[in-house]
Amino acid sequence: MCGRYASFRRDDEIARALMVQQILGEERDPSWNVAPMQGIRVVLERPPREEPDAAPVRQMRRVRWGLVPSWAKDPKIGSRMINARSETLTDKPSFKAAAARRRCLVPMDGYYEWMKNPDGTKTPYFLHAEDEGLLAAAGLYELWPDPALAEDDPKKWMWTATIATTTATDALGHIHDRTPVFIPPDRYDQWLDTHLQDTTEVDELLRSLPAPVLQTRQVGPAVGAVRNNGPELIAAV
Repeated sequence: MCGRYASFRRDDEIARALMVQQILGEERDPSWNVAPMQGIRVVLERPPREEPDAAPVRQMRRVRWGLVPSWAKDPKIGSRMINARSETLTDKPSFKAAAARRRCLVPMDGYYEWMKNPDGTKTPYFLHAEDEGLLAAAGLYELWPDPALAEDDPKKWMWTATIATTTATDALGHIHDRTPVFIPPDRYDQWLDTHLQDTTEVDELLRSLPAPVLQTRQVGPAVGAVRNNGPELIAAV
């Protein structure tokens, strides 16, 4: 699974790398310890709100990490939907609609996993690109209407997202059996394409993605506490 990650680049740097046309929301402080149910940055494509028939615009916006399906009665369900298994992405009722119509990229600089030791303890590792470059995880997003708010209330719609995961291979597999699905730059357009709505084709795209080649380094236990945040969290022990 992916339960914590680091995202410390500025909006403009991410926008250039992911070819973002529009940045929505104010820039927030960098984070070396992004946790579920917090606000995260995602990149997606949607037509302008005032021109629904216009060409989609690639935008970066803030959403909450933990997907809440539009039909959910309680948004707390999002805490159990921070990840979505890519193998069943297009079958599960919670993710099927988003897999077909609301895919996104989740920019990150790396993520954390805890390896289980024989004595029952766990050792944290930071997994990152070989060149320390930006990673783009495959994500899904949803809009949940708050029934307690009026239709014209600007807070009526809650935006949430989940990160797709797959089986970890190579050096990643000995740390944890799952890893985020990462979209390479030459597939950004295809993953975000709003015209791609056939779930069979989405499955084929996921299966065709190359396995990520990441580097791992052991880090200190401080990352285990959400309150801790800073570049020291990704420093090698």
